[in-house]
Amino acid sequence: MLLTRKSGTLPGGTPSSPFVHSLRRGLSAALPTMDRRSFLRRSGLGVGVGLAAGQLSLVRKADAASATAVGTGKVEVRRTVCTHCSVGCAVDAVVENGVWVRQNPVFDSPINMGGLCAKGASLREHGHGEYRLRYPMKLVNGKYQRISWDVALNEITAKMMELRKASGPDSVYFVGSSKHSNEQAYLLRKFVSFWGSNNCDHQARICHSTTVAGVANTWGYGAMTNSYNDMQNSKVALYIGSNAAEAHPVSMVHMLHAKETGCKMIVVDPRFTRTAAKADEYVRIRSGSDIPFLFGLLYHVFNNGWEDKKYIHDRVYGMDAVKAEVMAKWTPDKVEEACGVKEAQMLKVATMLHENSPGTIVWCMGQTQHTTGNAMVRASCILQLALGNVGKSGGGTNIFRGHDNVQGATDVGPNPDSLPGYYGIVEGAWKHFAKAWGVDFEWIKKQFASPAMMSKPGITVSRWIDGVLEKNDLIDQDSNLRGIFYWGHAPNSQTRGLEMKRAMDKLDLLVVVDPYPSATAAMAAMPGKPEDLNPNRAVYLLPAATQFETTGSATASNRSLQWREKVIEPLWDSRSDHMIMYQFAEKLGFGKELVKNYKMQKVKGLDEPVPEEILREINRSVWTIGYTGQSPERLKAHMRNMNVFDVKTLKAKGGKDKETGYDFTGDYFGLPWPCYGTAELKHPGSPNLYDTSKHVMDGGGNFRANFGVEREGVSLLAEDGSCSLGADITTGYPEFDHILLKKLGWWNDLTDAEKAAAEGKNWKTDMSGGIQRVVMKVHGCHPFGNAKARAVVWNFPDQIPQHREPLYGTRPDLAAKYPAAADRKAFWRLPTLFKSLQDKNLADKLYEKFPLIMTSGRLVEYEGGGEETRSNPWLAELQQEMFVEINPKVAADRGVVNGGRVWVTTPTGGRLNVQALVTERVGPDTVFLPFHFSGHWQGADLLAYYPAGAHPIVRGEAVNTGTTYGYDAVTMMQETKTTICNIEKA
Repeated sequence: MLLTRKSGTLPGGTPSSPFVHSLRRGLSAALPTMDRRSFLRRSGLGVGVGLAAGQLSLVRKADAASATAVGTGKVEVRRTVCTHCSVGCAVDAVVENGVWVRQNPVFDSPINMGGLCAKGASLREHGHGEYRLRYPMKLVNGKYQRISWDVALNEITAKMMELRKASGPDSVYFVGSSKHSNEQAYLLRKFVSFWGSNNCDHQARICHSTTVAGVANTWGYGAMTNSYNDMQNSKVALYIGSNAAEAHPVSMVHMLHAKETGCKMIVVDPRFTRTAAKADEYVRIRSGSDIPFLFGLLYHVFNNGWEDKKYIHDRVYGMDAVKAEVMAKWTPDKVEEACGVKEAQMLKVATMLHENSPGTIVWCMGQTQHTTGNAMVRASCILQLALGNVGKSGGGTNIFRGHDNVQGATDVGPNPDSLPGYYGIVEGAWKHFAKAWGVDFEWIKKQFASPAMMSKPGITVSRWIDGVLEKNDLIDQDSNLRGIFYWGHAPNSQTRGLEMKRAMDKLDLLVVVDPYPSATAAMAAMPGKPEDLNPNRAVYLLPAATQFETTGSATASNRSLQWREKVIEPLWDSRSDHMIMYQFAEKLGFGKELVKNYKMQKVKGLDEPVPEEILREINRSVWTIGYTGQSPERLKAHMRNMNVFDVKTLKAKGGKDKETGYDFTGDYFGLPWPCYGTAELKHPGSPNLYDTSKHVMDGGGNFRANFGVEREGVSLLAEDGSCSLGADITTGYPEFDHILLKKLGWWNDLTDAEKAAAEGKNWKTDMSGGIQRVVMKVHGCHPFGNAKARAVVWNFPDQIPQHREPLYGTRPDLAAKYPAAADRKAFWRLPTLFKSLQDKNLADKLYEKFPLIMTSGRLVEYEGGGEETRSNPWLAELQQEMFVEINPKVAADRGVVNGGRVWVTTPTGGRLNVQALVTERVGPDTVFLPFHFSGHWQGADLLAYYPAGAHPIVRGEAVNTGTTYGYDAVTMMQETKTTICNIEKA
């Protein structure tokens, strides 16, 4: 019998909307028949749904007291963007009387076309969730206690100034967030600069920093070259290190459409994933052996003469050297030995790539998170260059980023080696931004400990724990790290969890700014080793608003920007991140400087910078990567009129915005960067980078001249005839500056005002946009020059990508043939081990004690560290247990049964108690664990150490409690995809 309430009244007397009433009825009817994920649900049926049903009483405005009758209130639709992965799915939020009552996917969106994954479909919960951090809190005697914002701000800033006086500004570290909007990420980098440090970073370091460095050093920009949509034009797609079906589910819609028109899909992965299930050809490789596989394909390409010889001649430098090395070192027998793939399958895949053109390649963290991650991504680029696939629709390197705005945070956010827009941190870059920020360069300079520290890259987030624990005389800064801000970052996303706990305990100051308390809160509160605990440590939790409680832009993986409208006011006592930054700056003495160029607005009676004003400052300053043409007005017009953009090309079919009269003709959706010049220039954005078949004012381009004009007497510029459509210069040329414009006779094409601004400047530092306007609109050339892509990168440790075995591996025979790189004494301010640690591990025969390769990855239900999504009852119902995938042979040898409990042990001493999923998805040499879990610590539940009521519904062991030391030799990317472990029955 189904029992329902006759009245539509919630506890407390507040009438419910018809939507809430029907949802409660639906849940009641559904409970007896729930039967999903039977394997994972052995620990309790319907737990998540029960919590969800119980939470519906929270579906009201946080401070609402009115009892407006159903159907008589104000109903508004707010357009926003999913805050999970980087696809950029648009959602319409329906708001009734200030309450977010339901959501609809945007069917007009050219990106998601009305599709949402489980995470996107449950966004509304962020506006109602009971598990949010509601108030500022402080850790007192092992328990979190509520405090006021004033107390929190005063105590934290007093502690910061105390540390600054005693140990300098570099003693405080700031971990930013890829969940921040572009405006917030940019403002945080500005904030840290005014504090006087480069010690800041964010999630991109541990997900795609090797991509950014490797790809940028190959051809100019370190980003996805094409788009999810453009994959519909591909004839073959090679996924390597990408499980898009779970990590980027809606992107698969475009791939499946491509398959309908004949596209061949190849998936290369150590694990048979849901993506592999859709493939025409699945290839299982040994984790970490991507370079042998990719160069094994190149062997067959070169051996059969399948390379695009004219393309290479015109547009690529160094391919002859790569070819010589591949043919000598990566013969089929060596490839099979290193990656496990037989010659017949290698030839089959190479043939598929040759016979189906254009072809694209997709990678994610399966390639990037290795000690050789930079080399792996460069090998992928080289394969595409050899086939002539870059700069073509249906081709390119489609690099799927992780979080919703990790691309934007990388572009304009808190990077330790660069100011916004990849300007670097040399004096000229600082002077450019001092002018943009309206402050004196000498004032910024004085904020730093010394002029030398101003131009020294900071410590990376992957190594902040060593900034605390390492001997002071081995660190390339005055003091160890003593304070850290976790500003929207999950600690369980980082390796070496046991050492991280020690580092947290030794700090003087730990501040978490987040809508959810994150695993940081529990890790900080749980008991550690008595000798590690700093008795003077202060720990604070500050409730940040979600992106649905403010406005701002986010950059999807394809480089398109989208503007989010505010859905609801900040819940509970939460405040927007940019408001919190301003309030800290006021207390620290540089509030006026931080917001000098911005209008302010009142939110709940408090001042915060207007996000549109911050974006306009970005528009005025970030010329390098074309963040200058995406004005707030253009972005908002695009969001209102998604229906005018073509799904395959992203190009507007015409039409005007009814609200402003803006003409969309020629625009690409979201104005994907680079969108050069001022907004008035109306550059349409660049849908596919380096595409010479289009005019530069139609989004066309060529490879960037960023590495000089010649190397050892060989020109690095493009050959005659290789140029973007309609260019006045039809051969290679360097990047443009005031001198080149004068030599070409183009200087007088500038207005008098533009001449005054451009004198002594180049295309990146001319803040009038005049140089870019003249070069592009008048002469059809590219402001960053026209050069060749580099197959040989002479400024990297390995000029040609080299396969190197992981520091912790199971193949001592291969480690002898392909050893790790040499140790580094001072690398991103820290000593870094490579060869010496690998040698020690081999000498200790760890491969005998830990004979299984341990790798990790995503699940469709959760995102990142998972604290946010595991606090969502709708998602928690779908994945209730942390687990390990084990091959049947391995399980049988250890007496492990499907669904049983096991201990996963690793060389760090970590012991993870998880459920066993016995499956042939993994081979006998490999186990797989998802990385979204936290809240258990080596068998113990940490529930008691979270703030009361603010804890994730689902908790489990974090795989990174057991992961080992290992970092990329260029970017300090952490090694998470290849380490070792053992399994024993619990």
